[in-house]
Amino acid sequence: MSSLTFLERQTLEKYLRMSGGYVLEYSDRTFQEFVCESVGVDIHDGKYAIDGGSKARKLRAFWKAESDIMVGTLLLALINGEVNTARDPDDATQALASQCRQIATRLLAGGPNLNKIKEQAKILNANHLSEQIRRLEESVDKDPSLAIGTAKELIETCCKTILAERGKPLPGTPTVSTLTKETLKELKLVPEGIDNAARGADVIKRLLSNLGTIGNNLAELRGLYGTGHGMHGSATGLSARHAKLAVGAAATLAVFLFETHQDTKP
Repeated sequence: MSSLTFLERQTLEKYLRMSGGYVLEYSDRTFQEFVCESVGVDIHDGKYAIDGGSKARKLRAFWKAESDIMVGTLLLALINGEVNTARDPDDATQALASQCRQIATRLLAGGPNLNKIKEQAKILNANHLSEQIRRLEESVDKDPSLAIGTAKELIETCCKTILAERGKPLPGTPTVSTLTKETLKELKLVPEGIDNAARGADVIKRLLSNLGTIGNNLAELRGLYGTGHGMHGSATGLSARHAKLAVGAAATLAVFLFETHQDTKP
């Protein structure tokens, strides 16, 4: 499943002229040939026709079913093909093509995949968590500072949700470091919980110790570069690649904690 966001899909559909069920000027045959040549799959395969038989519906199904790498590869091929054959595109069309190329490049660059944490939000029926995920998806490239701040908040929401579900909510406004520590303890993920006789115990302990520092490190990063604090007027922020690192780390920790919570519920 690709990590295309709702806004990215809207942008792509506009450029690829998919509103009438079409994809650019391709016929069924030429579209099949183009997709096969680009990514080696048959776009007319039944798994892409689950929502309908039009080319646009099959392409949407392809976006849902395939990985970021495959989707990004096909998108870039479609965009480049259209740019090379278009006659005198206006400024708006060229700008839209540039936006679409950036989307394809993000997919190919391996941006943070938030699908796993989305699944957890659905399982927990957590609307606030879903809103944070949406904000992360939309800001990681466009507003790195917001993404970094939201990554830290994601860890806080994760820990508060787990502790509340287990009847162990913390009073007041605990720090993200305290929340992470208490959540790891409640889930019995603290390093002391690993039997020294267990195979690979030292490695597991180191991994768990590192897990416990993610929340605190994100809080420090947020204080330096994220949203939530006024900065000097000439201050410069971090780039999208730094935001991807922060978001990826937060999502990995959150998924691990949620999955452990689900597997070990009392």
